[in-house]
Amino acid sequence: QTKPEAQEQHSVVSGLGLLTVPGARRPADTDSCSDPACGGPDQHRDPEDREVPPDERAAMLPGAGGGEAEEAGGRAPETRLYWRRFAVLAVFSLYSLVNAFQWIHYSIITNVFTRYYGVTSDKVDWLSIVYMVAYIPLIFPATWLLDRRGLRLTALLGAGFNCAGAWLKCASVSPDRFGVTVTAQVICSVAQVFILGLPSRIASVWFGPREVSTACATAVLGNQLKVIFCPSGRNISIMFYGTAAVSTGLFVLTVIVIKDKPPLPPSQAQAVLPGVALDDYSYKQSIINLVKNKAFVLLLISYGILTGSFYSVSTLLNQIILHYFQDQELNAGRIGLTLVLAGMVGSILCGLWLDHTKTYKVTTLIVYLLSFVGMLVFTFTLDLNNIYLVFFTAGVLGFFMTGYLPLGFEFGVEITYPESEGTSSGLLNAFAQLFGIIFTLIQGRLTTAFGPLAGNVFLSAWILLGVVLTAFIKSDLKRHNVNMATESKALQAVSVSSRNIRAAAMLGGAGSPEKLSCC
Repeated sequence: QTKPEAQEQHSVVSGLGLLTVPGARRPADTDSCSDPACGGPDQHRDPEDREVPPDERAAMLPGAGGGEAEEAGGRAPETRLYWRRFAVLAVFSLYSLVNAFQWIHYSIITNVFTRYYGVTSDKVDWLSIVYMVAYIPLIFPATWLLDRRGLRLTALLGAGFNCAGAWLKCASVSPDRFGVTVTAQVICSVAQVFILGLPSRIASVWFGPREVSTACATAVLGNQLKVIFCPSGRNISIMFYGTAAVSTGLFVLTVIVIKDKPPLPPSQAQAVLPGVALDDYSYKQSIINLVKNKAFVLLLISYGILTGSFYSVSTLLNQIILHYFQDQELNAGRIGLTLVLAGMVGSILCGLWLDHTKTYKVTTLIVYLLSFVGMLVFTFTLDLNNIYLVFFTAGVLGFFMTGYLPLGFEFGVEITYPESEGTSSGLLNAFAQLFGIIFTLIQGRLTTAFGPLAGNVFLSAWILLGVVLTAFIKSDLKRHNVNMATESKALQAVSVSSRNIRAAAMLGGAGSPEKLSCC
């Protein structure tokens, strides 16, 4: 009775490649085991080098025969992390940074461009709004392309359009070429469509479960670093040519570095996703599934409100500051820089916190509430005639508003798993752009007619509504649960196997040591 049990446990342990029995010999190490029941000649190969049969791989997938998977030894799909993931993340973050830089560099110094091109401030505002307008109709083909053709092609299109738009801007360095700079900005706005949906996809496909949120935060972070100082026409020329040169280098790096996915998945949640043939994939059905997810719909609206508010504040920040502090263009740019730098810290800290705690709902709600408080403090301290206080309040506002961006992405991926990360992120960004357009236009009108106070109070009221909606989101962490369940089953199988092997070894040692010789 001991021999079959010991043979069975040897099979389990060999498949896992994790445990060995002290004193026990493998068939390759002895000639005393010719019994086919313990492997015979077929076992001379190291069990760790044998591939898992296709039927066993299928049994490991959710809902695809968990019993067979357990009979195969409770083995979890193989995962691995590659150093290349850091290069992929760095290249994406950098060209995302350059694209966002090209979005905001007009509005952050509106007064400079109105004088240079001889146009009104609302036309300069539209150079930023065009990013939001272009995103909404193009997001659906862009996410379809991401799901059907993969990460690499989508990244190449984003970096390529960004590079083309940057070079076209070099041809607009003349006061009578405002139309050229508008065309170039439209091209850059198309590039953005192929960029904003990638952070959560890159994080999920390339990074492990204990670093995925930090990776997403880092990818989002690049898109938020977009502040520039250029107080004269001469510096505008330097800015355009410098941006074009950097964009070209980053396009080359994108071609070299970014791949669709690593050879092996980085997490169990990625490993157990069933591979669906492209002909069988339904992008329409994926959209329908997301729309039917009530928690995700609430997240769509609340994410759109807060991120749209951030876009509006970023676009109109120069006008808001100069209303209270005349002839402070340089400090207006520095306040914008403070907003972004504080947001960088907030994004990274929120990502690290999520990876450590996995408290998506609580963290999202707290950061949302603190963003509302930060908006109120920023609004009601502007008229105190203290520029240093504005630096501080703008930093607090940026810390929480920008810190919320990766939280929304990651929370969306969790509650919509196993739907595509690109599709969920794309819809979140689409709502952010929609609210951003509406808020920027309304806040701009209110600021012009009644002053910045009216526009900021308008945004504060909407952010409060977003806090309420976030409180009603049901926290169902599907991706995290898959990772935990798979790891738990594997560890349980190892623990059971270890106990049974020790028992078999004791029985064999007490009476018949040769009974374990082939196992």
